[in-house]
Amino acid sequence: MNYQVDQYGFYGTYGGSYVPEILYKTVEDLKEAYLPIIESESFKSEFHTLLRDYVGRPSPLYFAKRMSEKYGCRLYLKREDLNHTGAHKINNSLGQILIAKQMGKTRIIAETGAGQHGVATATACALMDMPCTVYMGATDVERQRPNVERMKMLGAEVCPVRSGNMTLKDATNEAIRDWCCHPSDTFYIIGSTVGPHPYPDMVARLQSVISEEILWQLEEKTGRNYPDYLIACVGGGSNAAGSIYHFLDNEHVKIVLAEAGGMGIDTAQTAASMEIGTTGILHGSRIKLMQTDDGQIVEPYSISAGLDYPGTGPIHCNLYESGRAQVLAVNDDEALAAAMELTRTEGIIPALESAHALGALPKLQFKKDDVVVLTVSGRGDKDMGTYLKYFKS
Repeated sequence: MNYQVDQYGFYGTYGGSYVPEILYKTVEDLKEAYLPIIESESFKSEFHTLLRDYVGRPSPLYFAKRMSEKYGCRLYLKREDLNHTGAHKINNSLGQILIAKQMGKTRIIAETGAGQHGVATATACALMDMPCTVYMGATDVERQRPNVERMKMLGAEVCPVRSGNMTLKDATNEAIRDWCCHPSDTFYIIGSTVGPHPYPDMVARLQSVISEEILWQLEEKTGRNYPDYLIACVGGGSNAAGSIYHFLDNEHVKIVLAEAGGMGIDTAQTAASMEIGTTGILHGSRIKLMQTDDGQIVEPYSISAGLDYPGTGPIHCNLYESGRAQVLAVNDDEALAAAMELTRTEGIIPALESAHALGALPKLQFKKDDVVVLTVSGRGDKDMGTYLKYFKS
């Protein structure tokens, strides 16, 4: 099977471009522009120079010795938490702002849940001297206060959104409303592999630097350029898309995606949209999402602000439906336990999003020679308030 996007913007039956008429030309212009820009030598040179000298890439591939002993495999952690701004999001934000500048856009907007994409976009805008507006659910503003202050310090306007349950879905709604009002001069930097085509493909390509590095880093460390397992957390799905991009067609590689189980998939408090969702259209794309029988969005829940979204990007929906990826729901308590285990075992405090990927490890059975690569998508500084609440000594 071909797991990449087709000429119409679909991954199997998922994806496409469903946008208001006022955005039609804006999205069509981006469709026409993004590949020629990304594939140009000038873009590649500037982008990779920034990734090296500004972001600090390549991010390390770390052999987790004690965790390997516990889980009976050779576990390597892809350390996206060590990037500038503390997560993988900066890869995409820098790439998209370079595209925006080449397209003559003069204003940047973004949505954010955990705040990492907001911080990354605010950082890119400060670097490129462009105005930045970030929409963030009011619930997330409170639980991710350090990132809110970082965005403001970087010069971004942070707009709390008070509709719905005031999380990522609602922030995205407001960002799209803004985009509809300012289609000619505004570039919407979407933070994940969601939204209308070409966003899922564009974001995946920009994040594919992760898997590109894993190829040669694994060869250096193990003598072969592919793992037996790739594990990543998935909400919208950008860190996962970047981690698996160069391995999609390698059937030797088992792909495991950890989505947010919340309080359990058999409860009303979950964000496990691939396991319990049905096909619908949200934010410009056909995906699996949490909805009622008459198509009303069911509010998601996760302890992790970055995974608190009622759907999953079309790339991952197709991988799940085709059987190419195994999807595991990791509940709040499992993610919290996994975060503490990594902290105490390897001295690495992960973001709550990354803790969901770690929470998949006890659900899998490995052979001792299996090479397992798990992406630590972000660091846990932003989640210390939550960790302190649950891990009071």
